[in-house]
Amino acid sequence: MIDYRDDDSPRDACGVFGIWGHPHAVVLTHYGLYALQHRGQESAGMAVRDECGRLVLHRGMGLVADVFDAATMSELSGSATLGHVRYSTTGSSALANAQPLKVRMKAKNVALAHNGNLVNAEKIRDQLESEGSIFQTTSDTEVIAHLAARAPGDSMRQNLLRALQQVQGAYGFAALTSNALFAARDPHGIRPLSLGRLENGWVVASETCALDAAGATFIRDVAPGEMLIIDDDGINSVQIDPDNPRTEAFCIFEHIYFARPDSNMGGINVHQARKNMGRLLAQDHPVDADVVTGVPDSSLSAATGYAEETRIPYEMGLVRNRYIGRTFIQPGDELRQKGVRLKLNPLLKVVQNRRVVLVDDSIVRGTTSKTLVRLLREAGAREVHLRISSPPYRHPCYFGIDTSTRGQLIATDRSVDEVQQLIGADSLAYLSGERVVEASGGRLDDFCMACFTGNYCMAMNDANDKLALEVEKG
Repeated sequence: MIDYRDDDSPRDACGVFGIWGHPHAVVLTHYGLYALQHRGQESAGMAVRDECGRLVLHRGMGLVADVFDAATMSELSGSATLGHVRYSTTGSSALANAQPLKVRMKAKNVALAHNGNLVNAEKIRDQLESEGSIFQTTSDTEVIAHLAARAPGDSMRQNLLRALQQVQGAYGFAALTSNALFAARDPHGIRPLSLGRLENGWVVASETCALDAAGATFIRDVAPGEMLIIDDDGINSVQIDPDNPRTEAFCIFEHIYFARPDSNMGGINVHQARKNMGRLLAQDHPVDADVVTGVPDSSLSAATGYAEETRIPYEMGLVRNRYIGRTFIQPGDELRQKGVRLKLNPLLKVVQNRRVVLVDDSIVRGTTSKTLVRLLREAGAREVHLRISSPPYRHPCYFGIDTSTRGQLIATDRSVDEVQQLIGADSLAYLSGERVVEASGGRLDDFCMACFTGNYCMAMNDANDKLALEVEKG
């Protein structure tokens, strides 16, 4: 999904997709990247191992359809691939930072890609540069490449393991060589990564919806702290750092907002989890109203659950223009609000002279929520009651989600009543963190909820700004 909300929502994480051992790997990877497009719309790329064992790389700025036209696809051929769609969380949106990255390492070519964010990337890069390393990008993914290149020995498996042992943060990581496909997940399992099976080959993907698009059968999630080595002999599994086990802390926002509704994560369907959130939201925060509507697209499942639980009719109260992309919105609150109106328009016959429950998944800066409440009132709504299927968003994320700084988050230093007054709703209520976890079918200790609580699963002393690696030093 291309989100209309732009600066007023958490930005999407990236998407990784790789295949080993299938004659139609290129076409299936193309399908997989389309399925992961919602996770990143800035750039796309694919590395292919051709019939001679060489790695051929094609990447570009824009959507999958822009980067991989028919002519490009006809030139790519091979049985092993690594694909990526990017939204920048470290490093600017530029072609040099598009992934996969292709590097020469110990007389071997390797392509690397990852979803997530390394919180100690700046510290490691400064150290490596002081020792003579030269970086070609401002992406934290290149830090892994340099660490692997400096590791002793010629075993790519051991080189990558030693590199991953030194980085901290969140990652669903993959690397492709002429001999193997590697896939790894950070020790906390913050970012998702799944393993699938094709009739002839194996697949790794950030979400199961991409496995479905490629016709693969879901096998299992890659475990936190696990690295898979997939080659012609099958699959081997190793622990990245067996002497330093970690507790699981899966990003709860995958269930709330990021993942596609048809994906399954942690054993539960994302649509069902969101619908459960809507049901629990209705139980905890009912309101007398005439109609329930959701904010397209990520909040429709929760809105449906809210409506079913309250038995208030669900209606399509907001219509989204699907042909205006992210780049349409311009800086500045006034232009941003006008842009929202072009992307979303209320249905007058649905909301006019009615008490409306508007369900959304989160409030970040609050500018979009304020605009939507005003639009519904201008369309004739008698009352607008805002219901949020997550807790107040009070803290920035450093693990692969590009959110505003803490000072820009509307709920950071405000009570629910104060946020309600700023937005202009007749009432405002949030779903508690405990209820979000209940809806997602897990335990509280299984999830990272730092954006709500400020309790990060690791020290944030080295956490860097998105553009920290862009800054010239000295």
